[in-house]
Amino acid sequence: MPVNFRSDNEHPVAPEIMAALAAAGTGMAHAYGDDPWTARLEEQLARVFERELAVFPLVSGTAANALAVAQTTPSWGGVICHQDAHLHTDECGAPEFYASGVKLMPVAGEDGKLTAEAVEARIANAGHAGDHSNRPTLLSLTQATEFGTVYSADEVAALAGVAAASGLCVHMDGERFANALATTGCTPAELTWRAGVDLLSFGATKNGAMMAEALLVFDPAHAVELGRRRKQAGHLLSKMRYVSAQLEAYLTDDLWLRLAAQANDMARRLVAGLEGIAVIRPAFPVQSNEVFLHMTPDLAAALRDDGIEFHEWPGRPGLFRFVTGFSTTEQDVDTFLTAAAAHCGHEPLTV
Repeated sequence: MPVNFRSDNEHPVAPEIMAALAAAGTGMAHAYGDDPWTARLEEQLARVFERELAVFPLVSGTAANALAVAQTTPSWGGVICHQDAHLHTDECGAPEFYASGVKLMPVAGEDGKLTAEAVEARIANAGHAGDHSNRPTLLSLTQATEFGTVYSADEVAALAGVAAASGLCVHMDGERFANALATTGCTPAELTWRAGVDLLSFGATKNGAMMAEALLVFDPAHAVELGRRRKQAGHLLSKMRYVSAQLEAYLTDDLWLRLAAQANDMARRLVAGLEGIAVIRPAFPVQSNEVFLHMTPDLAAALRDDGIEFHEWPGRPGLFRFVTGFSTTEQDVDTFLTAAAAHCGHEPLTV
């Protein structure tokens, strides 16, 4: 049986969430979000984030990100994001499509993270040609980043402060938001609206849901007519109860944080077990559930022959991504560590 480190998207549905789906599948319920599950979810999220907010359940992170951009950014506007952000590299132009031609403005940054100084410089250098150029109107942060690193609350606040000083809104792509919370120990409020975030793409699919995301809007002004925008985009779900039921179960008794903590723990176990093997080197700090490793192609091929599944990162030869999830076990990690040690001439590693 292969040991799968390809993606947290490939993990099963958490039993608690599957049970909630089954329970939601009995009897009739009003459509398009006018159901008890969605009503309870809105109340639940308000408690979790410690404030009133607008909740828009969805089935994909791409939809959440694209709608956030379209809602906050005029067609002549620009979105500042990291050059490796999912928004820029993996959405097939959805943000630009839904926002009628908005321009993404990628910025470089070590370990997948933006800095306040780099964002400030990008804002200052944008629009130098007057009406001939796009003006940045939105800053988008990925939490956790594409390379598994995590912004602290202070870092988010510094970035949001730079954005606010120039009139930009702040969006957070939180497809692995639970993993970031599990690392920082912050509350959801501390890592979002209290630090200056206006909208959050709240992810659950990578962390135990079947297909459940939500766009959360902390500033009511940014939610005006968002319901119609969602409908126009084809993302108003007739049987919304099945998404809301997943998210309700996800949040109940801190299930989402427990699932994320398990995934993070397995990532730490993996990288700790590689200490002393010089030919396998972590590329970035391991702060969530993604581990990026430098290896030779021959070693990667040998590990795949052993049934270890993982991705080579596009455009970066010799860089390989290992992703743990809530159902990753210590045995899974140790199977990889034993194989890696054997191919590198080491004794089997223990953690």
